[in-house]
Amino acid sequence: MSSQTTTPPQAPPAESPSLGELAARHGLTASGARPPLGTYIARLWTRRHFITAFATARLTAQYSQAKLGQVWQLMTPLLNATVYYFVFGVLMDTGKHVPDFVPFLVTGVFIWTFTANSITVGTRAISGNIGLVRALHFPRAALPIGLALQQLQQLLFSMGALAVILMCFGEFPTSSWLLAVPALALQAVFSTGVAMVVARLAARTPDIAQLMPFLLRTWMYVSGVMWSIPAVLKHMELPEAVVLALRCNPVAVYIDLVRFALIDSYTKAQLPPHVWALALGWAVLLGVGGFVYFWKAEEQYGRG
Repeated sequence: MSSQTTTPPQAPPAESPSLGELAARHGLTASGARPPLGTYIARLWTRRHFITAFATARLTAQYSQAKLGQVWQLMTPLLNATVYYFVFGVLMDTGKHVPDFVPFLVTGVFIWTFTANSITVGTRAISGNIGLVRALHFPRAALPIGLALQQLQQLLFSMGALAVILMCFGEFPTSSWLLAVPALALQAVFSTGVAMVVARLAARTPDIAQLMPFLLRTWMYVSGVMWSIPAVLKHMELPEAVVLALRCNPVAVYIDLVRFALIDSYTKAQLPPHVWALALGWAVLLGVGGFVYFWKAEEQYGRG
């Protein structure tokens, strides 16, 4: 008689959790992961003192090696205005159709310089601070915002010099000068948004920084910095789309608003239709859009 023994079935071996499941189980998160937009904005707000200190330190150090130091904050736009006056006011005589050409030109140069410099420094916001980005964890948007704030501080410093120049040419303060405040505030939001867009683009493609001077120079020539857009359009037959693009050019809109605020001879008739709506629209579009565009690549900065 044979006896049979039966082997009980063995339970399958338990699967070991994946690394992702193990990390989630113990509350570990990816380093540098992009937080939700609301959390990101809250974290950025907690770094507001760092952003202010960063901007002030950069402004102070900007001309620390020069003999004249911070005087160059005024000398740079003034020298640019002098060169443009010689070329466009004397040699090309573009000022013959523009009353108060010197206040017109100097105001345009100062306002344009703010946006141009904000965009230029924005291209190096990440690559120029790569050590900081790789060593410390903080919202990367603090860098382009801090650099744009540095340019705003420099603009406010220069506006004092602009006021003196305007008074030397017979433009004295009136209540309309207060309109420059909202115009500059909207321009600051717009310029910061553009700086954040180019910061993300240049972080991935550094060649953007080399290309930017040529793009900005072209943008300056079509923004009415040295010439009056309404005066030129009056003597030229251009397609309607070109005329609309010139009048709605965001930098031209902000320059027009500041000229309207500060120069008596620059009247409402020289402003494009719905100019305040245009200024607000550009600020919201680029300010909000640029911030969201930069935030979407938060976890990519400083890698690769």
